[in-house]
Amino acid sequence: MNVTYISLKGHVEIEKYRYFYFFMMLTVYILIVCSNCTIISLIVIHKNLHEPMYIFIAALLTNSVLFSTNIYPKLLTDFLSNEQVISYQACLFQILVFYSFSCSEFLLLAAMSYDRYVSICKPLQYAIIMRKTVVFILLGLAWIAPVCHVVVPVVGNVKSKLCSFTLNGIFCNNSINYLFCAGSKALLTFGLVTLFNIVILPMLFIIFTYVKILLVVYKSCREVRRKAAETCLPHLLVLINYSCLMTYDIIIIRLESNFSKTARFVMTLQMIMYNPLCNPIIYGLKMTEIYKHLKMLLYKGRNNW
Repeated sequence: MNVTYISLKGHVEIEKYRYFYFFMMLTVYILIVCSNCTIISLIVIHKNLHEPMYIFIAALLTNSVLFSTNIYPKLLTDFLSNEQVISYQACLFQILVFYSFSCSEFLLLAAMSYDRYVSICKPLQYAIIMRKTVVFILLGLAWIAPVCHVVVPVVGNVKSKLCSFTLNGIFCNNSINYLFCAGSKALLTFGLVTLFNIVILPMLFIIFTYVKILLVVYKSCREVRRKAAETCLPHLLVLINYSCLMTYDIIIIRLESNFSKTARFVMTLQMIMYNPLCNPIIYGLKMTEIYKHLKMLLYKGRNNW
């Protein structure tokens, strides 16, 4: 079977700074894995964190680790290689994994907003509504639905004819559409349907739930407002950060001619670094119960040292 290779041309002066980029990205990847896995471990180990809210946080952080693992090993290899290439089949697989986990983040944030909505707006029914079965169904949908949507255009492009073999990026994303000789209207339409179902609908749902939460909190006592701010603010910060970065990726095709190579490189690095690094910091510091266990872990570690 013939293997088609694609050249990745999004790296900036890689020959001159290859070792700097390699050690920087290796450090970032280690920090991402360690920080996210630390919070996940705390949630798994401590029974008082076995609640829907914390289970969703653990799922979100697991999503970040898997998302990063799809990008960083290949990126680290590229920084040490004289040529940055990837096979077309591997590129399509990277796209499948990249957009599946990217969309999963929106659905997980939507599930978290629903959990907060039930907790604050329907506290007496919380235990009945947010049963373990419901939580696992929401988690399953958050990971399965994006794969089912994204796999269709990816499989549809397997036999697409390429007229260019140079991808303007440091990993495979929607820039691959520039390589095709002719785009498929059917796949383009399905891509828009996927965008609506997996990104826009969850965003609208999140906005709806937080509007309802704000209306209830506005009429409530100070203690309820404090609790709402403590649990909802981290979710909103993560949502805003991720939405801004993913908006860049969604419109990158439209703006490609207007972006310098350096600007694209910096923005792409932020997209794969910012949220996986910030999520465990936001939840570790802003969620009181997680912060207590994290503080205790650091205290024990310092004493043992």
